[in-house]
Amino acid sequence: MMTLVTSNIQEKRRLRKGLWFERVMAMIALANYILVLLDLSYIPFRNFYLKYFPQITVWYGETFKGIEPERFTVDYLETAKELNSLVAEYSLNSPEVEEQLQELQMLSVVMINDNPFEIANKTGTLEQIKAQMRERVGVDSSTEAFETFWNVEYLRQAGWSDSWQFFQTEIQPLMETNYYRKLDITGRPVDLFWVIDQPFVIIFGVEFLLRTFYLSRRYKGTSWIQTMVWRWYDVLLLLPFWRWLRCIPVSIRLAQADIFNVMVLVRRLRRDAIANFATELTEIVVIQVIDQAEAVIEDGSVARWLTTSNRYVDINGIDEVGLIAKRLNTVLVEDVLPAVKPELDALISHSVGNVLHSVPLYSGVTWLPGAKEASNRLTQNLVETTTQNIYGALQSALKDDQGGALTQALIQSFLENLRTGMRQQDTLNELQYLLVALLDEVKVNFVQRIEASDIVDMDAKTKRIYELTNKVGTGNSPMQAVRDRPS
Repeated sequence: MMTLVTSNIQEKRRLRKGLWFERVMAMIALANYILVLLDLSYIPFRNFYLKYFPQITVWYGETFKGIEPERFTVDYLETAKELNSLVAEYSLNSPEVEEQLQELQMLSVVMINDNPFEIANKTGTLEQIKAQMRERVGVDSSTEAFETFWNVEYLRQAGWSDSWQFFQTEIQPLMETNYYRKLDITGRPVDLFWVIDQPFVIIFGVEFLLRTFYLSRRYKGTSWIQTMVWRWYDVLLLLPFWRWLRCIPVSIRLAQADIFNVMVLVRRLRRDAIANFATELTEIVVIQVIDQAEAVIEDGSVARWLTTSNRYVDINGIDEVGLIAKRLNTVLVEDVLPAVKPELDALISHSVGNVLHSVPLYSGVTWLPGAKEASNRLTQNLVETTTQNIYGALQSALKDDQGGALTQALIQSFLENLRTGMRQQDTLNELQYLLVALLDEVKVNFVQRIEASDIVDMDAKTKRIYELTNKVGTGNSPMQAVRDRPS
């Protein structure tokens, strides 16, 4: 017994140590994947990073992506800054300023014709610059817009301060996003992310080998190939390409380390998607059914069925309406009436008593001794006898073939007289209108109730089922042990 307790304590300590190691490695894998995502998003979102993290963006691009400022746009911006300095030192009408404006006009024509933004796949940025300048000047030609903007007459009329402010806030930030990216010896853009990624790959590689060795020793009889297959997803951490696939081992490690189980989120999203789909499908089905019912009513099919004695196509030779009516009559007589007989007797007795009290002669003799009690007993006997006779007559009618035939004749007469009353055109039109209006209200209210149903309530109802069906038992196989707690 003591040996068993000691063994359990040692096992718990081993699991705690293994969990600590798994959490450290999971956090390292998560940090590496965050760096991978930042690297993959650097080029597509460089404008965003440049706006909010300019120094880090420039340093990372120059160091690891071979990105450097594009020479033409740098010269253009430097020429514009020199123009601002000349205007401040001399005046807008000076020869030095006129010469600088001509230089900017020439550079603008070259920029529009040669498109220095094309190498960085940022032609859209140049289109933004041209659109901004055309809107500012109010002309349709981009070349004419730049030549007009860099003109003394326009700058004097529009105001140098406002024009320069427009260039600094609208044009210059767009031009600063342009860049030139160096190429390596293979002709591909420079990418030195492997310098950052290599230490992580070395850590994951050493861990993969040590874990393979440990598992092969722990589960004797298993080869290194088998233990590597158990942890196949860790190989994705070692690949120098398709780094985005590292989300698979990262999510598995986070779940194994009890940090974050991504499957909980996946199941939640899946249930929400199914619930939304079911809601949409239910709405469509309900609306289609009600629309079909409205169409049947509006085209007169229901009216023709009610007002004609010809029934629809009979496929089995059975009078369903008659059988249903007979069955309901049997249930009414044999089950319902005996159950409600006390309440029915009380109601009839109360009604008879009210009638007797309205007779002057009866009111005149109730003052006699014992007259009131005798009257009540007489009323109760009368009511019981009446209801018993009616109940007996109904039972006899059901057991008698002739009674059944009379019941059937009553039902047929009722339907025929109903059809006769429904043949009136005013009644048909009114009923059709009211039925269609009722279906419209049902459609609106029912669909609103479906849309207002809380998905959380639906999820709560199915959560217990998921908990019961998704329980995983612990096994003794090496595969299960590695999957549950790969320590």
